[in-house]
Amino acid sequence: MQVDDWSPPPVLLTVDLVILTLREGKLCVLLVERGEDPFQGMVALPGGFLGHAGEEILDAAHRELSEETALGAGWVHLEQLATYGDAGRDPRGRVVSVAHLAIAPRLPEPVAGTDAMDAAWVPAEAVLSGKVELAFDHHRIVTDGIERARTKLEFSALATAFCGELFTIAELQQVYEAVWGTPLDTRNFYRKIQAVKGFVVPAGSGRRSTGGRPARLYRAGPTTVLSPPLIRPVPPTTEEDTREGEE
Repeated sequence: MQVDDWSPPPVLLTVDLVILTLREGKLCVLLVERGEDPFQGMVALPGGFLGHAGEEILDAAHRELSEETALGAGWVHLEQLATYGDAGRDPRGRVVSVAHLAIAPRLPEPVAGTDAMDAAWVPAEAVLSGKVELAFDHHRIVTDGIERARTKLEFSALATAFCGELFTIAELQQVYEAVWGTPLDTRNFYRKIQAVKGFVVPAGSGRRSTGGRPARLYRAGPTTVLSPPLIRPVPPTTEEDTREGEE
């Protein structure tokens, strides 16, 4: 083939959003019901094509966050997750998606936006287990996004992005338990949090009543990299589960 005969193949670019929050102590991901083909009526991640050739990818992610879900313009942790470009991932043609991970505390009930029929918070476990089927390759993207969040909780201060400006240690522990999907020992957790200088700092003399002794309030500190890290507990093996059940 002559070089002069070559022309670039048509490739479309989209952004997809893995939006995570905690609702009633459970890790939830935002899904929308598609209002048009392909996969009309199926649930998927919010997202869409670039608005125009000059739109920056991060700007497109912020725009889709607003248009697809009508979420308020509050503080949201937003970071690029990965690029997905398998040739057969979209029946409309060669479509490459730049996925983003978004995290914020106490997000409101979503309202479907431009090309979505409905939007709802869905427990992450229902997606990971396959109980909720997603369009395109969005199951893979959600799985990658949740694993990114789980890993970053070990080595970074990302957990505070799930909390409000002020929070208790118990509320921070709930974040780790919900994202990791495992209960944690309260005393051990408190000891580990206190061992990381600057991870969280006391919020003056503020305290929050929890029905018993008022709990001290904290805010996110200046530390962004946890040293020592908070390593995820290793889930028990099937053999260990069986042995514990026999005891």
